Amino acid sequence: MADDKTKRDFRDRDRVSADEDYEVEYFATKTGVTPQQVKELIAKHGNQRETLELVAKALRKQ
Repeated sequence: MADDKTKRDFRDRDRVSADEDYEVEYFATKTGVTPQQVKELIAKHGNQRETLELVAKALRKQ
């Protein structure tokens, strides 16, 4: 289901949606990993932004 852009609250700002390409692309650009890696990280570690940032940072160092 697509995000409703008319609703402007911040309930899901702490999550990254693997179903929304723009969220995956933004997170990939921000963290320096590929969009495919972002989707794999979400599948393995869940969609909590804080956790994903830590894991992506560790992945970049490898």
